[in-house]
Amino acid sequence: MTKVVRGLLIVAALLAAGQAQAVASEETRPLLIEGKKNLFQRVLSKPGAQLVSIPGKGDAKPVTPFTAFYVFSRVDFEGRSWVQVGYDTHGKKGGWIPDQDLIEWNHGLTVSFRDPTGHSRVMLYRDAEQASKLGTGTNGAELDALYQAAISNQMPPDSPVVALQPSAYVDIKDDFYLVPIREFKDVFIGPEQGRLLRVSTVPHNAPGQEPQIQGTDQKSPKSLSTGVVFVIDSTLSMAPYIARTKAAVRKIYDQIAKKDPQGAAAFGLVAFRDDTSSVEGLEYRTMVFADLQKGATAKEFFSQVAEVETDKISNKDFIEDSYAGVKRAIDDISWGDFQARYIILITDAGAREGNDPLSGSKMSADTLRQLARDNNTAIFVLHLLTPTGADNHASAEQQYKALSLYPGIGDLYYGVKAGDVAEFGRVIDLLTDQLVAQMRHGSVSEEQTQEQVQQEPAVADDRQLTQLQEKVNKLGYALRMQYLDQPRKGNIPQVFDAWMVDRDPKEPQRKTVDVRVLLTRDQLSELYQMLREVLETAEEGLLSPRNFLDDIKSLAATASRDPERMAGSTRSSGANNLADMGFMKEYIEGLPYTGEVMSVSLEDWRNWPAKRQLEFIQRLEEKVSYYRALHDHTDLWVSLDGGPVGGDSVFPVPLDMLP
Repeated sequence: MTKVVRGLLIVAALLAAGQAQAVASEETRPLLIEGKKNLFQRVLSKPGAQLVSIPGKGDAKPVTPFTAFYVFSRVDFEGRSWVQVGYDTHGKKGGWIPDQDLIEWNHGLTVSFRDPTGHSRVMLYRDAEQASKLGTGTNGAELDALYQAAISNQMPPDSPVVALQPSAYVDIKDDFYLVPIREFKDVFIGPEQGRLLRVSTVPHNAPGQEPQIQGTDQKSPKSLSTGVVFVIDSTLSMAPYIARTKAAVRKIYDQIAKKDPQGAAAFGLVAFRDDTSSVEGLEYRTMVFADLQKGATAKEFFSQVAEVETDKISNKDFIEDSYAGVKRAIDDISWGDFQARYIILITDAGAREGNDPLSGSKMSADTLRQLARDNNTAIFVLHLLTPTGADNHASAEQQYKALSLYPGIGDLYYGVKAGDVAEFGRVIDLLTDQLVAQMRHGSVSEEQTQEQVQQEPAVADDRQLTQLQEKVNKLGYALRMQYLDQPRKGNIPQVFDAWMVDRDPKEPQRKTVDVRVLLTRDQLSELYQMLREVLETAEEGLLSPRNFLDDIKSLAATASRDPERMAGSTRSSGANNLADMGFMKEYIEGLPYTGEVMSVSLEDWRNWPAKRQLEFIQRLEEKVSYYRALHDHTDLWVSLDGGPVGGDSVFPVPLDMLP
């Protein structure tokens, strides 16, 4: 072939691509998903993807990893498939990207691996057939052999297993990565209903690049930095417990000074009472007396907490606003770089739930616990079972066990019998000592750490205290393993297009992943505004039960499917409502996971007593409070381009927290 002929062919191909671009530019809507009338094709950019103005030509512009695009056109040029992408559904084109640098992402859902401590790690399979055969537990012997080969890094080239979950728990918020769900199939994993997931692993670091974890050294790791914040009821009955807590902290600081003067531990203190409008003279609902930054030494801590005193008057009723105190500790304490974060709630009263008119948090135990988990914080509760609160003990215990529940470990609750000050002192001494001891263990090897955990003292004559100590050991061990394994956290499987199951084939009742929805900060703000509007309209009696349920379902489905389309398209009135336009069914169809709202029918609603309807609405109102709190925690948001936190920064919101 002559150079002239070859040149003419190249020119013709470029003209064809240009014509394709011109035709595509006239399109105002993205391409639809096959078989759908309103759902558009969406893709995610892989690390290293670049935009060009014309397929195969033009200046290449790097793309922020994980950018979500809409697909407007597809063409083949010089043996490569190219995709014209846009930033929204209104025709704002971005350019062209090779298809190989994109991942289909029509569900908008991603999964994050749960902590594998004490369990088998998740295996990723080459194809759906092998995942179905092995991942559902139907061939245990072969599964065991493959797992052993995988963890010993001795997989043959033709192994059906292509990757393993990282050995340490990788928190998606600290080491950002995505595992977008591309397809799913319903399967039984043992007796449990599960799902077979086709996923793509997208690490934040470019392929082959190990992440640089600041503050770690594999040869000489530093101590595990530990922050402990006491959230103390400072009402009239609490004076002896506040004094005993200060004594426990004084003892710990003395131990640190003797044994580990460089120990990275700090204490903080938040006091709470109740709504100040309910009783005159309460002075405050919550107050931060010592921040972790000001509690790094005994001198600084005690200079701050010297002013903590109980009030001189009684509350409106026995319960207090302890949730507001916990939320204040999460929101306003500067947790900084503390790897181990603990809140110890100390109270003799039950909590005001989010639906209480006097509640300052507007959150339930479950919602507040999720906010704490988003911030990598564990909550302990020391509940003083004083005789004066006997009628409240059972309900308060239920509240605080829910608040302190930690995944894979259980609740971190302890009820102090009769509110005995001596017993309280013994428990607070042991608890704080254990938590700080974990700091010193952070500088040793995994083998030494496990040995020390097994050697922790147990109190045989008190079953409740023994159980709490065992839970603290498990929690501390999990945190230390995360910290010790930080230099190896780069071992996130760099695999695209693999299959996995969402339950452990050996323990089918255990889910191995959490489902999340990647939202930008602007999208979360939009979700907050829209849900609040729907609830306000419903409360004003302007929505029928059918329209109310359809609006909530539409909002939840849109957030899961395509959060960009929430803006201006799901208002609770008018023609733009998704339910009115008939989109809702299509948006819900084919979602691998749905939230609570999706299963509620109009018949269910009508059959529910008024109390249950009210509880349903109150749970939605708690989520409004959660969205606002999450939006304001700028330290949780990830800017994928490395810039400051803004409207385009993202956070993987748990699916359970959608409407």
